[in-house]
Amino acid sequence: MPFDPKQAYVVSDLAGAAPLTCVCYGPKGTYVFGGSEDRTITRWEIGTDKKAVFKGHNSWIGALTTTPDGETLISAGYDDTLIWWPALTATSEPLRKVKAHEGWIRALVISPDGKLLASGGNDRLVKLWNVADGTLVRELKGHEGDIYSLTFHPNGQALLSGDLLGQIQQWDVATGKAQRRFEAAPLHIYEGGQAVHYGGVRALSVSADGRTVAAGGLHKATNPLGNVQEPLALRFQWEDAKLARSHVGEGLTNHTLWGLRFHPEGALIGCIGGGSAHLLFWGTEADKPAHKLDLPDTARAMALHPNGLQIATAHHDGKVRLVSLTPKPA
Repeated sequence: MPFDPKQAYVVSDLAGAAPLTCVCYGPKGTYVFGGSEDRTITRWEIGTDKKAVFKGHNSWIGALTTTPDGETLISAGYDDTLIWWPALTATSEPLRKVKAHEGWIRALVISPDGKLLASGGNDRLVKLWNVADGTLVRELKGHEGDIYSLTFHPNGQALLSGDLLGQIQQWDVATGKAQRRFEAAPLHIYEGGQAVHYGGVRALSVSADGRTVAAGGLHKATNPLGNVQEPLALRFQWEDAKLARSHVGEGLTNHTLWGLRFHPEGALIGCIGGGSAHLLFWGTEADKPAHKLDLPDTARAMALHPNGLQIATAHHDGKVRLVSLTPKPA
């Protein structure tokens, strides 16, 4: 690994007012943003903990992302709306609101060149938007389950979307055509007695070199409505879409993998939440994690700082926890 995960530690807690659902960094790493169940977004200035609160959604915040220049924050709500915000002002009024989907919007991602925004949710559609003016570019149809996660390949030519049924679809960005699927069936279960589909591709990430895709969620869901399962991450080869490794969160019963990020130098980091919270760190050659960092409360999302030296995790107790990947000062 490019760093020693056993030296990771919590730098600070950033307190909000309500349970958090999502988190992202600004591209310069000066700010971290958290979306909440109380329909607000909080921006914290890293180092001073100064806060600004953005209000405009009519339901929980489902996802957050920022433009590469750091000037604009875009949020997705369970109210079917996308909102563009000025990211750097002390108090913010929405720049633009777009009714984007039917029902919950669960996932957002901006293309590497910053020109396109992809969104997905419970209407089983992926939509591409012009970041500059909020106009719809195209709809991508083909999923049979609610869409939970999105990520662009670093080449900017391919988009991946993951759904409730454990299907990962690859799309050609230029044409909107479906290209192939990655089969992540272990992340889905249908429980006939309870008559529920459960699990899904809760997180997606592509390595910086574009050679590996990671998908995360849960498996062994013997009692979905009782929250009995274990977290699971799957690692695929980009070249042929074949499964290369399965990373099991052994012993973390009642937990789900909510976030995955490849470190720029190759390590895979997973955010686990349930009755407690953990960060798991996997190298490239082992199925089992090299380290597990325990965190307070239950975690729901994670983000990796642009410099690769810090992680932000969003928690049910309303706090963003900043975890340093550098050695703790003596």
